[in-house]
Amino acid sequence: MANTNHELLYYIPAGQYGKEGVLALLEQHPEIKFVSLVGIDLAGNDTDEKIPMSAFFDDYESFFEGRAVQTDGSSVVLTNIATLNNARVDMWGDPSVNWFVDYNYENIDPATGLPTGTLRIPAFLMHNYRYVDSRSILKRSCDYVKTELLNLIKGHGLPGMPHVKSDDVVDIIFTSATELEFWVKTPARTVTKKELSVSQKLQEQYWQRTHGTVRTALEQAVERLDKYGMVAEMGHKEVGGVKAKLDEFGHEAVVLEQLEIDWKFCNNPLQTADNELQARIIVREVFRENGLDVTFNAKPIIGVAGSGEHTHFGVMAKLKSGKLVNLFSPEDMRKEACSSLGIGAIMGLLKHYEAINPFISSTTDALNRLKPGFEAPVCIVTSFGTDPSEPNRNRTILCGLIRDIDNPMATRFELRSPNPYTNTYTALSLIFVSAFDGMKYAITCGKTQAQLLAEISKEVGESADYLDTNRAYRTEKDVFDDFTQEERNQMFGVAPATVWENVQGYYNNPELVETLSQGDAFAKDLMESFIASILKRWELVLANRLIPNNLDAVRNMVAIHTDSRNSVDDKRFAEVNDLRFYLAKDSDDRKSLFTRLTEALNAGEYDLASKLQIEMNDKMEELEAKYANYAKNIF
Repeated sequence: MANTNHELLYYIPAGQYGKEGVLALLEQHPEIKFVSLVGIDLAGNDTDEKIPMSAFFDDYESFFEGRAVQTDGSSVVLTNIATLNNARVDMWGDPSVNWFVDYNYENIDPATGLPTGTLRIPAFLMHNYRYVDSRSILKRSCDYVKTELLNLIKGHGLPGMPHVKSDDVVDIIFTSATELEFWVKTPARTVTKKELSVSQKLQEQYWQRTHGTVRTALEQAVERLDKYGMVAEMGHKEVGGVKAKLDEFGHEAVVLEQLEIDWKFCNNPLQTADNELQARIIVREVFRENGLDVTFNAKPIIGVAGSGEHTHFGVMAKLKSGKLVNLFSPEDMRKEACSSLGIGAIMGLLKHYEAINPFISSTTDALNRLKPGFEAPVCIVTSFGTDPSEPNRNRTILCGLIRDIDNPMATRFELRSPNPYTNTYTALSLIFVSAFDGMKYAITCGKTQAQLLAEISKEVGESADYLDTNRAYRTEKDVFDDFTQEERNQMFGVAPATVWENVQGYYNNPELVETLSQGDAFAKDLMESFIASILKRWELVLANRLIPNNLDAVRNMVAIHTDSRNSVDDKRFAEVNDLRFYLAKDSDDRKSLFTRLTEALNAGEYDLASKLQIEMNDKMEELEAKYANYAKNIF
């Protein structure tokens, strides 16, 4: 819709205009000079082209029939799908979601005096007469789950929900939302890790007042999200960061802060994922206009808080009367925390999560965030709260129940493992398919709500009909403080430390993968393509970024020569130097850890490479600590 001064068109709402209406609207906005079909590959990358608007006016239909734009396999991540000898990929526009206008505020249209706009039309990617992109995977998954769930409800009813007649259910609505965390900083300025760590421990940033340029940019970002129809709910400071430092003239010299912005949930998962992508574009551009860099990396600074993108999901039933009923809410919100179908949904997600995890945390950066001590999950476990009459928020678990006793429509689950670079399309696809498998069990098993609750609350070693005997799946305790690492591993499984370890959850659980690919919504060859692409990325990033960066760090940890040096300093630096040589220096009788890791990657020995990566991370952490201890004793 247009903003208050009626100059710019920010988005075209889905279904509000037909062809003639869209073209007439665009004629009123000559500053929109380009159109772009936005396809999402399996890595979550969005395509972008600059097609003159005249082409859109001349052949509107071709943009929705795959004839307007083609690309090839080298332009998008469709590993082993769109190959070089069979590369053509057609792009089909999607009229079922909002179309956004992306404005370039640095390119002012001389005729109108307004920034030049590009109409971004979300699209599907077709290869060999088959849709293979992330958006189509999510669409197929939701269509499949909707059809199957409706059939189950018609055939078996809704157990534990006497207030809803199954014959009245005419549709299934999927609700979803994401929360966007990110770091902002002044370009080319640094803050020490120690300053950040101390500020985090002192809780000096979380939900504090924003100041200066950060405040301006945050307010502008929230306002602009509203203009794009996202109905921003709030923007606030997160746990990470330090207070801004001013120069001698009172200007901000150093800014490094972590922020979060949330917006309203959607009843269309495709729109949720499209909104999240557009929100990242808006946030990055607004802060850049204010002279600030933005990073959406999951763990931009090791040792301090990372950035998550908590993903909420729910399932509603639409009745003949038009009323919506939350299938996760019980009949009495004060007596029960969750309905039978809600319990089934979280059972399905947790049962399949080892196979899902590679699609959620696909990079080394993502796994670096999932460490104890940073409010990020490390265990496959849920929480419902200790008393249904008092909703509880356990922030240490993987996926928890969110509820408002006075608002049954608000009941949902929050998955806390995604990060801003998680592919939201494929993540939501697997969330809803796995949740459906658990809901199917809840509908057909004949168990009461209390019996389902007992099953998900089982102890390790206690047998169950649906869940693994050797796991626990629910706790109301603090996962980090109330259990040792050994206890966590025994109860909830061992968390993967590398991308290679993570994909073993996919490779080692073919029966779970079979369930996740049901209905051919997220077909196995597309899953295999996704896995192949993240392994390739893991290898390239490790060899060409992480090892070289660590090598530079090792080279910079040199002796500090001062007159005050003593035997303690010499001893401490000797320990530092031993580690430096072990990590980075080859000799006649021993290859360095960096060399051995590089050779393992080149040879495709991923088991060894994964073990060496873990050792490298541990040794680098030890080296940094030893060098800091050495340096602090030097005047």
